[in-house]
Amino acid sequence: MKNIAFYIASRYLLAKKGSTAVTFITWLAVGAMTVAVTAMFVIISVFSGLEDLNKELISNLHADLTIKSNSGKTLKDFDKINSVLKNNKEISHFSRVIEEKVYISYNGKGDIAYLRGVDSAYIKVNPIDEDIFYGAYPGFKYSNEVLMENSLDNRLSIPVSSNSDYATLFMPKPGTGIINKEEDIYNKKDILVTGVFPGKDQLDNYIIAPIELTEELLNLPKHSAYQIVIKLKNPDNVNSVKQQLISSLGKNVDIKTKEEENAAFWKMINTEKLFIYLIFALVIFITTFNLAGAIIILQLDKKQQAKSLVSLGLPLSHLRQIYFYTGILIVVLGIISGLILGTTLCFFQQYTEFFRANETLPFPVKIVGKNYLIVSVTAALFGFGISWVFSKIGKEYITKS
Repeated sequence: MKNIAFYIASRYLLAKKGSTAVTFITWLAVGAMTVAVTAMFVIISVFSGLEDLNKELISNLHADLTIKSNSGKTLKDFDKINSVLKNNKEISHFSRVIEEKVYISYNGKGDIAYLRGVDSAYIKVNPIDEDIFYGAYPGFKYSNEVLMENSLDNRLSIPVSSNSDYATLFMPKPGTGIINKEEDIYNKKDILVTGVFPGKDQLDNYIIAPIELTEELLNLPKHSAYQIVIKLKNPDNVNSVKQQLISSLGKNVDIKTKEEENAAFWKMINTEKLFIYLIFALVIFITTFNLAGAIIILQLDKKQQAKSLVSLGLPLSHLRQIYFYTGILIVVLGIISGLILGTTLCFFQQYTEFFRANETLPFPVKIVGKNYLIVSVTAALFGFGISWVFSKIGKEYITKS
């Protein structure tokens, strides 16, 4: 009997003869489901591509692990930390970092910037030198050679790789008492810009300088560090290495992974992705009302046939299954055709980069297996639910003339 119900449902959907209105409404429901599924799949694939793009953009800006002090800015017992890190076979490189706000002045213009002092091993941890698009990375032969973020350099109009154009950094001095002269207020150093790099929103207004410069401006002893950034041989082992370092260094330090350092950023990305999913789930839900209309029109058009089938002994439950299977067939056809069309559009964008966010950046697209599952389950959940609800005709509907 179940096979009979499915066979009749397939004939209602695929038969060439029949009511033009029913055929039109039925295939309109299939088309609407196809468009909704295609749109949802493409948008989710774009967000998967954006996720990878964001990971790539910040990959050179943050280390696999970052060690900071739990009390105060400066790390205590650096010699112990240095020894532990050198003896850990999972660690490839590590670098000292001191970061502080600073005032920079050049030719009558000034701005607040972030001064990040690093040692010569820094580019082995965060290869920021690969992103330089003008000039060169500081050679660390002189402590006053710096790398500057592009927008900051443009605002101040500082020449790059010039041996005569100096900008000046001002670092306020801590302390109390009467100010008798300018030197009591701040330390200052002249700097030369050797190169420019893009901040990528994560390092806007940053100046990368030799750590000796920051030690001098802050009056810190040699081998000081606000944080230590670490590159692992295998980033997949980041959590196990973190636990090893916590057990070796104790609770006086705070150790964070790359994801934990960017927790707010990834929370924003995931929240946007969730809202986009909910919006398109709502679109699919609204689209399923076309399916409800198709089932109702089918019931009205095939009422006399339904009476004949019941008179011949077909149970009412199996009659309901006919309409339910019709709805399922519409949904399945819509999902399959929507996923095929969505995949085609994604491949088209990957190979042609036709759609662009701006002149240089095409919309990134990544085809992921789980996206097929998410879209299919969402569409099937709403589609099967609507089919079940609107297939529940009563006996009075058949017997009533």
